[in-house]
Amino acid sequence: MSKQTKAGAAPFRTERPTRFRRLLLELKASRQDYMMLAPFFAIFFTFTVLPVLMSMLLSLTDFNMLAFPNWVGLNNYARLFINDEVFLIAVKNTILLATITGPISYLACFVLAWLINEVSPKIRAFVTLVFYAPSLSGNAFIVWKLLFANDSYGFINAFLLRNRIIMEPILWLSDINYILPILIIVQLWLSLGTSFLAFIAGLQGMDKTLFEAGAIDGIRNRWQELWYITLPSMRPQLMFGAVIQITASFAIAEVSTQIAGFPSVQYAGHTIVTHLDDYGGIRYEMGYASAIATVLFALMLGSNLLVQRLLKKVGE
Repeated sequence: MSKQTKAGAAPFRTERPTRFRRLLLELKASRQDYMMLAPFFAIFFTFTVLPVLMSMLLSLTDFNMLAFPNWVGLNNYARLFINDEVFLIAVKNTILLATITGPISYLACFVLAWLINEVSPKIRAFVTLVFYAPSLSGNAFIVWKLLFANDSYGFINAFLLRNRIIMEPILWLSDINYILPILIIVQLWLSLGTSFLAFIAGLQGMDKTLFEAGAIDGIRNRWQELWYITLPSMRPQLMFGAVIQITASFAIAEVSTQIAGFPSVQYAGHTIVTHLDDYGGIRYEMGYASAIATVLFALMLGSNLLVQRLLKKVGE
């Protein structure tokens, strides 16, 4: 019995060195590729992976940047979800903004890119610049603040008063019933940028022979071309656009502070990132701010994984 055990155990003793040798051979054969990737990996690990890991670690401490971090375990997370009512408001506002602006902006970017791709190059270049311009403008919020100004000099209030639709100015940016819808409108306007360019590039780079092969295989209309040829061929651009839109929709902060103020009236425009700025950039409660950042990271990661699973079904 012992001989059989030893005989049966022999392959397991030789399997690990064999795998290790294969790994060494693969590294040696591809050493030039890994050397080319090493600078990017070093930068990515130093400025992305390491800060995320440090933030997760700091979220378990009480740290004010003056004294050494004091270990508190999960107390920061308990405080977030049990005692911090403003954070719960911020989570609700962020999820509403993300679930509305993210999918609508994503679909709008693709549909507009798909339609504009059929026009002449000059018109396409002009329209692309028009859609991307809001992402380049640093004073874009001034226009919206003039439109929704609370007094009679605001463009919308002036129009409504002149046509006697209302009798007194509406407090657009001070009424909690209007703040979040206005933020949604402004965010949708600002988000038609990078994803739109990615979709245009993907459509321009498609192999035209695929459509000819699809016609031979039985594709008869544009909708079938879109589902069975265009979308599967654009999976990299679709994934890139999804990541950009998810990140932008969950990281809304500047729109809220510029339009609704900081803090907004009854925290009607408060988001997770503005809450993070409050505790990290003003109060310097870095442990608590790290807990907020970790929750935001988990929401973004979960949304990205869900979108990846959905995009894998495209064209099936």
